[in-house]
Amino acid sequence: MTVLIRILKFTRSLAPYYAGIMVAAVIVTVAGLAVPFITGRATDVISAAVSGAADGTGGSPDPVQSTIVSVILLAVALLVISLIEAGVGNVGGYWGDVMSAKMRTILSTRYFEQLLALPQRYYDNELTGTIVARLNRSISEVTNFMKSFSNMFVTLILTTIAVLAISAWYYWPLAVLLAIAYPVYLWLTALTSRRWQQLEGDKNVHVDVASGRFAEVVGQMRVVKSFASERRELSAFSTRFQATETLTAEQSKHWHRMDALRQGVLHAIFFGLYTIIFVRTVLGFFSLGEMVMLVQLMSMARQPVTSLSWVVDTAQRAIAGSKSYFEVMDLDPSVVDGGGSRPVHAGRAPGPAIAFQGVHFGYDDDADVLSDVTFEVAPGERVAFVGESGGGKTTLTNLLMGLYGARSGSIRVAGTGEDLESLRRDIGVVFQEPALFSGTVAENIAYGRPDATREEIEEAARSAAVDVFVQKFEHGYDTVIGERGVKLSGGQKQRIAVARAMLKDAPILVLDEATSALDTKSERLVQAGLETLMEGRTTLIIAHRLSTIAEVDRIVTLRDGRIDEIGTPAELAASGGIYAELLALQASPSRSDRKRLRELDVVG
Repeated sequence: MTVLIRILKFTRSLAPYYAGIMVAAVIVTVAGLAVPFITGRATDVISAAVSGAADGTGGSPDPVQSTIVSVILLAVALLVISLIEAGVGNVGGYWGDVMSAKMRTILSTRYFEQLLALPQRYYDNELTGTIVARLNRSISEVTNFMKSFSNMFVTLILTTIAVLAISAWYYWPLAVLLAIAYPVYLWLTALTSRRWQQLEGDKNVHVDVASGRFAEVVGQMRVVKSFASERRELSAFSTRFQATETLTAEQSKHWHRMDALRQGVLHAIFFGLYTIIFVRTVLGFFSLGEMVMLVQLMSMARQPVTSLSWVVDTAQRAIAGSKSYFEVMDLDPSVVDGGGSRPVHAGRAPGPAIAFQGVHFGYDDDADVLSDVTFEVAPGERVAFVGESGGGKTTLTNLLMGLYGARSGSIRVAGTGEDLESLRRDIGVVFQEPALFSGTVAENIAYGRPDATREEIEEAARSAAVDVFVQKFEHGYDTVIGERGVKLSGGQKQRIAVARAMLKDAPILVLDEATSALDTKSERLVQAGLETLMEGRTTLIIAHRLSTIAEVDRIVTLRDGRIDEIGTPAELAASGGIYAELLALQASPSRSDRKRLRELDVVG
């Protein structure tokens, strides 16, 4: 019931649909309840006519004609009721379908909104495929339940109350037996449900993990095939689903064992009900019509009881599914984030464009990755960061963009915004691995400025040398590039990423060395675009190629998460520090020196 209440609160805008579905259900239920009375009345009319004909009192044509008219009118009444049931029932079904679709939209949108609000830390610990699988499974189960519940709930309740009242009116022991059947069946169902839900939750874990890995493998199929890992991935995938087979067998055995007990109790109670009705008819307490009417009512009474099994089954799936859904919805982004200080805008007054002051940072409960980092970057200055792999270079840029919070210290960025969103608008990023989407070339270039004109998009593309290869495509800038730009080469993807940053035209630029993975020709083209992009902008460069460091204004070297040196390339070349070591290693023909250069995450 708690889950149902939460879902109703989440989807309160659908209240008119819930009300309409329930009104339709009321009409259908009342119409259905009229059928036993009409059938019973027809039975009595026909029985009286047959009895009169048998004893010679009904031989005149008038009573026969009157009986025929009566039964035809009763048949017409049944037709009208059937048409009402069919018409209103289908209207209710239509409302149910629309309500279900709208509920899926609401729940999916809320889920996506929550995912967008969650910090980067959440995605560091979750598989993308698992997140997607959780959305599909959870919302499908919840919407299916709510659609069924809204259609059936009123019908079950009204039918139960009406049958109990009518049975009590004709003979109170019938109502007593029915009143025993409902709670006993519910109690046995509750006993069944507890174990069933636990097993369902275990199954969901296996399915979510398998689905997450499935999505990951499909997205990295080139790697899987390159390492001949198809069989290993298939084995791990099938093992997960084989585990669900075992759980399903246990779950089904438990369910059907308990269902056999429930059905046995139910059949015993209805045996008593039918026996009472038949015996009292023989004794003359009930007419044949009343007997037929009561038997039909008992059949109607059986439906709510047996329907409980199906309702409980879908409810259990909804509860188990919504548990995963609400686990995500209940996450507090600030708690998941782990707190810490975020960058703040420092206004447009004269001063540094970027200032780190005593910044400490570490992941979760691990030791500090960065310790007491302090530096400033002047407006329009180009600063490169150099250090060993894992030394904290990329972490600095993540902190600058507010993807994580610093444990202590402060980060100030020139600008007038009041939140992280406005701060991120002031920063353009070109990642080492270009992150593209599955749309067109034009859509990817305009991702940071979706309102850009086609002329602006193509101008940025020309500056980044994107037009060199796009003009060879049949559909030009409207070419769909596939998931993560799979149809493009590494150089082509990187040039689109540079064009995207150019079009955004942010005052601060972060380059997580955009050319380190490119061939010489592509590097020259991309580097030319980057030179244009860096003009007049404050630029931070994560350096992997020494060739991109020589033209910067200053270099910051990092050692073990601490700033080791800050100075111009010329100053650091003579200081004997990390940068000087890199230059010496680059000039050395020794294989061991080349190996050391790679260890420092730098190439010549």
